[in-house]
Amino acid sequence: MALLSATNLTLFYGNNQVFSGVDLEVSEGARIGIVGANGSGKTSLLRILVGEQETDGGTVHYARGVRIGYVPQTLALTSNGALYDEVMTAYDGLRRLEEEMAGHALDMQDYDPVVRRQAEARYAALAHQFEARGGYTFQSTMERVVSGLGLSPEALRTPVASASGGERTRAALAKALLADPDLLVLDEPTNHLDLAGITWLERFLGRSKHAFVVVSHDRYFLDAVADQIWELEEGKLQTFPGNYSKYRVLRAERDIQQQQQYERQQEHIAKEEEFIRRYGAGQRSQEAQGRAKRLEQLERLEAPRREEQASLATVTAARAAQVVIRTRDLKVGFTNGEERFPLLSVPDMNVNRGTRAAILGSNGAGKTTFITTLLGLIPPVEGSATLGGNVRVGYHQQGLGDIPEDATVLEALLEVNAMSSAEGRAYLARFLFRGQEAFQVVSTLSGGQRSRLALARLLVTRPNVLVLDEPTNHLDIPSREALEHVLLDYDGTLIFVSHDRQLIALLAQQLWIVGDGTVTIFPGGYQEWVQEQERKASPPPPPVAAKRPPPLRPVKRPSLPVVERNDNPELAIAELEEKLQEIEGQLQKAAELQDFVAVTRLGREHAVTLALLDKAWANWEG
Repeated sequence: MALLSATNLTLFYGNNQVFSGVDLEVSEGARIGIVGANGSGKTSLLRILVGEQETDGGTVHYARGVRIGYVPQTLALTSNGALYDEVMTAYDGLRRLEEEMAGHALDMQDYDPVVRRQAEARYAALAHQFEARGGYTFQSTMERVVSGLGLSPEALRTPVASASGGERTRAALAKALLADPDLLVLDEPTNHLDLAGITWLERFLGRSKHAFVVVSHDRYFLDAVADQIWELEEGKLQTFPGNYSKYRVLRAERDIQQQQQYERQQEHIAKEEEFIRRYGAGQRSQEAQGRAKRLEQLERLEAPRREEQASLATVTAARAAQVVIRTRDLKVGFTNGEERFPLLSVPDMNVNRGTRAAILGSNGAGKTTFITTLLGLIPPVEGSATLGGNVRVGYHQQGLGDIPEDATVLEALLEVNAMSSAEGRAYLARFLFRGQEAFQVVSTLSGGQRSRLALARLLVTRPNVLVLDEPTNHLDIPSREALEHVLLDYDGTLIFVSHDRQLIALLAQQLWIVGDGTVTIFPGGYQEWVQEQERKASPPPPPVAAKRPPPLRPVKRPSLPVVERNDNPELAIAELEEKLQEIEGQLQKAAELQDFVAVTRLGREHAVTLALLDKAWANWEG
């Protein structure tokens, strides 16, 4: 059954067509990921589907009574209280149901038996509905969800008006998940989640029985949750079965096929045009005219557009000292006059030239404070952090606040590196700032454009120690992949904070784990660390002694009449000896397993059988 469908959707921004002719359907249980370059219209498409934006053409149809939960990138929270109050609005329906039940509970005390019976029936129906919707467990469910998304009790008490963007996003996401909608629509839900929060959300969506549509640039996330990919490109929507990795394979096959079809058609057109030119006025002019007419009616294939990427030149770093950063007795935190507030204790470190380290940790753990202390941008609470000789640091800040807002893109580049205007424009073109885009004012740039400009300003200085704080924020997938290629070829020291697991897995050769007031060095890559965490989380196998012993065959106590038979005493002795041998074998196994209950029982059976055997021998000899 389709929860919603759309036909021939069209959208314009001014005179620019964003997309057209979009047909789609979201069925029950669908798990859809939407991908596309920044500016392709993904967010606008979501807003149209949830009814928050008008379309310039086409229609959207909804199943009767369908409930849709929507978490946009830019939030408009409704509560005037704390984040807790905002999250709890997810249960407004349950609260109204609870109030209605309370009213019927009062009517159940009425003296009129008719009124009382009606109240009892209505209360029972509402109570069943209340229980089915999780009314008796909603508090524990809420606590589990907000904890999984990284909202601490202290954060929940924060007023909405003063909460950070990340806290607001996580509260809105918690609210949407708790409302248990038939269709969940998420726009970049992992932007403000740390690795633990992203992993929790993946598992939550993986267990969900409801449908969801999610826009994301997180390739790991799309691989984990999606079984269908919608690609929005050049104003058209195409669907691919499978997760993101499967989509990349299918899209590559499609692109090759389209290129081959285009080339074959171009060859056909060239041959036809040559024939028409050669025979247009000769004996075969009539045939040439027929070919020309058919050529006019031919539906021309467009040349497949090659994916535009930032063409970043390889950054060659100047040689630094062998140890580029050294820490001794370092404590990281904040100082206020004489007061000191330590956040992290850092082990003594010698960061060698060529190190490639990713810094992982939950939001608020102190990752940014840690790297700014290492770079000497803020003083340590205790101890020291020292840069080695000939170290030239390139630092990419998460907030991108160091770019002059009133400058043009070109001026912002020339500010950090003296070069000619022509050289600057050529350099910016490698970061997708082409033509007049080089003269855009920084304040008008999108988040992705600002990130590309920040990276251009950073890499043009040719640092030998790159320190990147969330470098993929606001970058679409093609730009992320271009950055990865550059950093893979970079021959200097690389230290970066990120929750992009693809970036971490590709680049990091060691991990610095920030949490619980300390920094722990893991001497391996991301996949090795994940395997180590899974091993630690798995319960250890029970010791051999604790295993449940295999069922022992019960030994029936031989009865005296059997051995006292005089018809075949040798047979009775043989049976008892075989039985005694069997009991002794079982006794040995029980002793090895330390199954003392079985040992006691078998010991009694052994004594009885041995006594019977002795008596059998006596009867036979006598």
